[in-house]
Amino acid sequence: GKPLDSVKVQIAADGEILVKGPSIMLGYYRMERETAEAMEDGWFHTEDVGHLDEAGFLYIIDRKKDVIVTASGKNVAPQKIEGALKKCPYFLNVVAIGDRRPYVTALVVPNPEKTMEFARGRGISFGSYSELLQNQDIYRFMMDQIQSHLNDFAHFEQVKRIALLERDFSIETGDLTPSLKVRRRVVELKYRELIENLYATAYQPA
Repeated sequence: GKPLDSVKVQIAADGEILVKGPSIMLGYYRMERETAEAMEDGWFHTEDVGHLDEAGFLYIIDRKKDVIVTASGKNVAPQKIEGALKKCPYFLNVVAIGDRRPYVTALVVPNPEKTMEFARGRGISFGSYSELLQNQDIYRFMMDQIQSHLNDFAHFEQVKRIALLERDFSIETGDLTPSLKVRRRVVELKYRELIENLYATAYQPA
C-alpha cells in the first residue's frame, strides 16, 4: 500500500527500505550500538527489501538478511522467486540457493500425487516415488514448470538447476520455524552435498 502522509520512504542502493517521520522510533532504549546501526540521519533501516512503484505503492519482497548476492554481485530476493514457484501445482515447497554462487539454483519438493499422476499420463514407469524423482523426463518437466513461472523474471533471477527432494521441510526436522518459515542456513547445511552437486560442473544452457 501507500505510506502514511507523515512518513517518508526511500529505497537504498541495495534495495533496503528506509523510513523517516514523527511516528518512527528515535532509537532502542539504552542500546546505543543497535540504535547507531538502525538509524542514520533520522532514517530507520527496516532490514526489509522492496520497491516503490510509479503510483507510490510500497512493495516489501524480502528480508535483507535473506537476500542472495550472486558471485557477480547481483541482488536476488529468494522469497520473490519462491513465491512465484509455489503457485505451481506440482511444487509443495521451494528454497532458492545462490549466495556467492555463479547462478541461482533451487531445492524443490514436488507434489507427490501430481508428479505421479503426470508420470502415469506420460507412460513413465517407476517402481517407487524416490525412483521417479531420479527420472530425467521428470527433471525436464519440473525445469519447464520453473521456466514458465519465472518467465517475467530477470536473467540473473532465473533458476538454472534444481534438486528434487522426496520429503517436505518440517518443524520436527528443524527445517522450519514454528511460524513455518524456512530456516535457510539449516536447510543449506543439511543439503550441502546436494547443493554442491548443483554447482559441480559449469552450467550449459539447453
